[in-house]
Amino acid sequence: MKSGFVGIIGRPNVGKSTLLNSILGEKIAITSSKPQTTRNRIKGIYTSSDGENGEKLQIVFLDTPGIHIPRNKLGSAINEVAVNTYKGVDVILLITDGAKRFDRGDQALLDMLAETDVPKIVAINKMDMMGPEEYLDLYNKYEKTAMFEDIYGVSALKGENVPMLVERLSGYMKEGPMFYPEDISTDDPVRFIVSEIIREKLLITLNEEVPHGVYVEIESYEDKENITDIGAVIYCEKKSHKAIIIGKGGRKLKGVGKAARLDIEELLGRKVFLSLWVKIKENWRDSETTIKSWGYKDE
Repeated sequence: MKSGFVGIIGRPNVGKSTLLNSILGEKIAITSSKPQTTRNRIKGIYTSSDGENGEKLQIVFLDTPGIHIPRNKLGSAINEVAVNTYKGVDVILLITDGAKRFDRGDQALLDMLAETDVPKIVAINKMDMMGPEEYLDLYNKYEKTAMFEDIYGVSALKGENVPMLVERLSGYMKEGPMFYPEDISTDDPVRFIVSEIIREKLLITLNEEVPHGVYVEIESYEDKENITDIGAVIYCEKKSHKAIIIGKGGRKLKGVGKAARLDIEELLGRKVFLSLWVKIKENWRDSETTIKSWGYKDE
């Protein structure tokens, strides 16, 4: 039995969660086109018995929030979660967006990673959106740093080269225990996953600043004979944001609820009755107490 931990790190919106979902073959981390979709450390568990002589393998992936220039206390707490993650892993997997130009933010991330001696692999994501010369130019930038054990081009969305990347990561796993049962893909509580599904639908639906000031709390969760009854509160920072979330005649909130319910039913494998309410909690992203109580800050 070989096992170990991989820290997935990168800037916002580079495809970290999409890659994790691709590796696991199922959705455990929410995705959207907006930066800072991931706020918490998400744990993905990959277990296989396809090694040599049927040897079992378990890789625990830690998907971290995107590292960015913080604009509030929530942003600082999110960065702290990401940075703390790579300190206790067997290998760091840096994901970069190949469809975007390498800039100062990418260099700052490399400077930060240079301070650790943990083995590092870089995956240039969205290679399906790059030409050969663009890919080679970016490949050479990372190769010249002499920081990385390997550099892979992948398409997380299409699954291209993902199995090869997983095989390479497995080489860093060591003889050890199976940390989790082989039939689970995450140890995150169902209530947390449900709240993330609702937040994902809000991210997809809302524009501009509103989605970044949204927090979803599951107030009630009850499994009945033929249905699961869930009540959730959507917190936002302003009265105007509340009106936007609800929409004219409540249509936007109803749309969010319907889209979330369908995904939750697929997750649970049963019918769901979902009730949503919207409340205002002004400037919560700059409240140290709220950030800690809502689990966004490492103790």
